[in-house]
Amino acid sequence: MSLWLIAGPTASGKSHLALSLADALGGEIVNADSMQLYRDLRLLTARPLPEEEARAPHHLYGVADAADGWSVGRWLAAARTALDGIVARGRPAVVVGGTGLYFHALTRGLAEIPPVPDGLRRAVQDRFDGQGEAAFRAALAALDPAAEGRIFPGDRQRLVRAMAVAEATGRPLSQWQAQTKGLLSPGDYRALVLDPPREALYARCDARFTAMVEAGVLEEVRALLARGLDPALPLMKAVGLRELGRHLAGELDLEAAMALGRQETRRYAKRQSTWFRNQTPDWPRVETFGEAVEAGDLAA
Repeated sequence: MSLWLIAGPTASGKSHLALSLADALGGEIVNADSMQLYRDLRLLTARPLPEEEARAPHHLYGVADAADGWSVGRWLAAARTALDGIVARGRPAVVVGGTGLYFHALTRGLAEIPPVPDGLRRAVQDRFDGQGEAAFRAALAALDPAAEGRIFPGDRQRLVRAMAVAEATGRPLSQWQAQTKGLLSPGDYRALVLDPPREALYARCDARFTAMVEAGVLEEVRALLARGLDPALPLMKAVGLRELGRHLAGELDLEAAMALGRQETRRYAKRQSTWFRNQTPDWPRVETFGEAVEAGDLAA
C-alpha cells in the first residue's frame, strides 16, 4: 500500500498538498483533523470545499454531528476501516490533518486502559471546574508530567481523562500509552510535516480567518450556538467559535471579535507546531508546498 501521512499546523497548506498528491497518485484522502470530522462548521473548521472533495474521494469529513463527541479511539477505528477500504480498492492513501494525537494513535497505538468509574470521572471533572485549569494542570504535572506537557491549553476533556486514569489505576496515563503498538509500522508509510516560517504562517492564519467571515461563517456559528449544546463537547472548542459567539451575543463588535479570532488562530497554530516538533522529530520538515514536492518526490 502506498500511504502518506501529512501533518502540520492550521493554515499551513496541508490540505492543498494532500489534494495535489491524491491527484498525482490517483489516491484517496483520509481526514486526521478532530474538528473537520463534524458537519456543523464547514467554514470555521476549514473543511475542503465541495469542488475539492469532488476531485478525489475524501473520508471522515463532516461525518459526525456536533452533539456526538468523538474520541481518539473512535477516530482510529474509523480510520482503520477507511484505510482497509482504500487498500481493497488498490489505491494510495493520504492521511492529512493537524490533530497530533490522531497521528500518534495511528503510528504508536492506543493503550488498553481499564475503564474509569463514572463516579471518579465526574469527581475529577468537578475538581477541574472548581480549581480552574492552571491549578488542575499543576496537580496533574505532579502525577503525570509527560501527559500534562503534551495536552493543549483548554483541552478539559483530555486533562480530566489523564488525571482520572492516574487516580483510578495508580499508573500515569503516559505509562499506559508507552506500552502500545501502532496500527502502522514505520516502513508502512512516508510522512512529512508542513511547517512554514512563523511569520508566513501567521499571515495565512489572519487572512483565512478574515476570508471565513466574508464567506458567511457567522451564520453557521449562529446555527450551532442556537442548539444550546454542552460547551464541553469537542466542536464547541473550535478556534474562533467563542469570539464570534461573543459578537453574536452583542458583547463585541465584529472587528474586535475578528481580531481575537485571528489571535486565537495564531496561538493554536503555534501550539500545533510545537507539538509536531516535539512528538514527530524524525518526520521530515518542509516549509512550502513546492519544497514538499521536491523533497518528497510526491508523485513517485
